[in-house]
Amino acid sequence: MFVVVTRNFPPDVGGIQILMEGLCNSLLSHGPVKVFAYQFENSEDYDKSSKLSIERISGFKIFRKYRMANLVSEYVRQNEVRAIFFDHWKSAENLKAEIIKNIKSFCLIHSKEINHNSGSSLNKRMIKSLNKVNYVIANSNFTKNLAITHGVKEAKINIIHPGCNYPIEIKDEYKKQAKDIFDNAFPKIITVARLDKRKSHQNILMTIKNLKSKFPKIKYISVGDGEEKENLSDLRDELGLQNDALFVHKSSEQLKVALINEADLFLMPSITYKKSVEGFGISFIEAASYGVASIGGSEGGESDAIKDGQTGYLCDGKDLNSIYEKILNFFEKENYKLLGNNALDFSKNFNWKNIVKKYIRLI
Repeated sequence: MFVVVTRNFPPDVGGIQILMEGLCNSLLSHGPVKVFAYQFENSEDYDKSSKLSIERISGFKIFRKYRMANLVSEYVRQNEVRAIFFDHWKSAENLKAEIIKNIKSFCLIHSKEINHNSGSSLNKRMIKSLNKVNYVIANSNFTKNLAITHGVKEAKINIIHPGCNYPIEIKDEYKKQAKDIFDNAFPKIITVARLDKRKSHQNILMTIKNLKSKFPKIKYISVGDGEEKENLSDLRDELGLQNDALFVHKSSEQLKVALINEADLFLMPSITYKKSVEGFGISFIEAASYGVASIGGSEGGESDAIKDGQTGYLCDGKDLNSIYEKILNFFEKENYKLLGNNALDFSKNFNWKNIVKKYIRLI
């Protein structure tokens, strides 16, 4: 029996949610999985359609973490558990160390949630929590080095990249819809990400404006929602890109992957914003699984997801010239086709069937 304790899980949306879902489903090939997860809207419908045994924790946020710890403790005492996985150090924080001392235990780290000043209250809590588990799993070399910088024991850290759930089959109706949306554009550029400062959408829009003279038929699609929604819409209008840049704030899974499949470039030049930094970038691998190469930022863990010059390019997401020049290089002499083929081959390394074996070997 595997136990997974997670604050982030579908039907809630986000990168960690997708990661934990993929991990749980891939573990099923190696034994039964019991998931303890927070309650979200439509959780009941999701759980009914899942092969996983999911126990939801509801109630006020301040009390849920204690209820979850109590439920997990009781379950571990009464069942034979092969390994236990935590999505976040806070998911392990309220569990007593002796509860899991005889069980192989894993805590995943991603970047933002460990990026606290050394010696601060959050930093001390993080280190104390991570000291309970056998293995700290970093999603990239960057995240591993960040953790060491903030006091996590290097001997505990293993790098296991997130697995990829894609490609999935795309229905013809969505392929047609994606073709209609992009129409006869070139180049067709897409971002799938939350609309926040770290993803650098504002610099993407200004770069699209600058590229108009070289690529009159350029089309940019952004899939995702977030707090920068209104600011980005206003900026698009100020730049006169109403016909060249489209924001799709709500999308079905099928339409999202159809748009990726139709695109020529996946563009997400992330930057460091306050404590927030890109730990890996599974979206680059998802795009690669459809033969679409990427341009990402150089400040975080993207170098593990994009092989610079082989499966895409890395750039300075704060520098418009850097983004602009990398896009020109990307499309020079149809370079994007070779990069896309390389990216497709590279993406196969991230199949969940391969990734989960790295956990099983540690167990």
